[in-house]
Amino acid sequence: MSDSRRLKGIGVSPGVGFAAAMVVQWGFPDVPDRTVGEEDLEGEVVRLHAAVREAVVGLETLQERVLVRAGVEESRIFEAQILMVQDPDFLAGVELLIRKNLLGAETAYEFKALELRNLWASSGSAQLRERLADLTAIQRRVVLKLMGQTEREPWSGTLDEQVIVVAHELSPGLTVQLDREHVVGLLSEEGTRTSHAAILAHSLGIPAVMGVAGAIQRVRDGQMILLDGRTGEVILEPTRGELEQAKTRLHRRHRLELKLEAGLSTPAVTPDGRQLILRGNVDLPEEIEPAVRHGAEGVGLLRTEFLLTGRAVIPSETEQTDYFRRVAQAFPNQPIVVRTFDLGGDKFPVAFDAPIEANPFLGWRSIRVCLDHPEIFRPQIRAILRAAAGSDIRMMLPLITRVDEVRRVREMVDEERAAMLAAGEPAAEHLPIGVMIETPAAVIIADRLAAVSDFFSVGTNDLTQYTLVVDRGNARLADRFRTEDPAIL
Repeated sequence: MSDSRRLKGIGVSPGVGFAAAMVVQWGFPDVPDRTVGEEDLEGEVVRLHAAVREAVVGLETLQERVLVRAGVEESRIFEAQILMVQDPDFLAGVELLIRKNLLGAETAYEFKALELRNLWASSGSAQLRERLADLTAIQRRVVLKLMGQTEREPWSGTLDEQVIVVAHELSPGLTVQLDREHVVGLLSEEGTRTSHAAILAHSLGIPAVMGVAGAIQRVRDGQMILLDGRTGEVILEPTRGELEQAKTRLHRRHRLELKLEAGLSTPAVTPDGRQLILRGNVDLPEEIEPAVRHGAEGVGLLRTEFLLTGRAVIPSETEQTDYFRRVAQAFPNQPIVVRTFDLGGDKFPVAFDAPIEANPFLGWRSIRVCLDHPEIFRPQIRAILRAAAGSDIRMMLPLITRVDEVRRVREMVDEERAAMLAAGEPAAEHLPIGVMIETPAAVIIADRLAAVSDFFSVGTNDLTQYTLVVDRGNARLADRFRTEDPAIL
């Protein structure tokens, strides 16, 4: 088969889609260079803030729609967008342009928006680049309001047949309005597994492949596409044989899932008779019930970043305690391993004043951020100690590369426990503290880390990324990111 018919990207939402391509071109409207007289300046400022208020109403409507269609956590994405569109520093900059240069509100806004988008695009921050689609979408919404144009999505109206939407990038606002009955797949040039559009596509059950370089140029409107949201493979004008192969793979996966479901009650035992313990990997609250249903013997990794994603404020100690207790109650008398905030890289919260770094995955992230910001870390430590009183809850530290990092955390845990007990508050007398082995440094000093840790957990994603020097979000290197690589094994 000619390589010209095969595209490769990052599978971000599993499933297979086969339909005609609907190539979507969306972006900023053409904004005229409009100037005004001094007597009209205040009126332009009033127009600016009125447009922002209307944009907020539109985003709140989208948030409510996501709440119904996808869930609470996904709807929080729009909390972040509402904060972004109301950013006082950005709006002050637009006002300054209006008054200083006698510009119309839409002209000044578009100029300032372009400046910020260019800054984010050229930033070394993976998080800023990943959120560029969000920024563009909300700025476009305000500009359309200022120009008196109706916000009309590219696929608004009724679709008569199934399509696969092809775009340069997809914003959450566009993704959530998809008609699941007719849109059977998504294909975009930009985006990764952790982009907001990818998260929503997964929640809505729409197969999606992102990070496909040159998709807009290579895919024609109406061209038939076969898309695999698990492998990231895309075939243009697939043959009958290729369609049959895709159906076979899909049926094989379905049969495997049924077989695994049927074997849930069977003990996990290796051929040589060694019994294994299978625990859940929980990222979001809605994953708790499936883990219980599938027989998980506790939770081996409880991620806590969702508590921060898209939030306007850092979650309180009480909110964190309630969540940890909720998980523990779902797995009575079984261990729950809580990973402390894995901030940085592509996971800084909106409420956090994160620095722009040239190489954020090798910079200020994870345990380094927590140790530098005890006002964020100590409440989480207290929440874990409080929830662990009466439950088998353990704490795990991400991205450890030095022994002194573990020692500092242990000191903080001891200090918080002593303060809580002195105040008559419940706190676990003993809290097991483990370390994630996810960097070459941790592997090399594993014997010394073992002396100050209660347990280890191997973080294969980062360990593979750092060892093989492969960005797991880079579609061009997707075939090189292999956890079974000999260097990892």
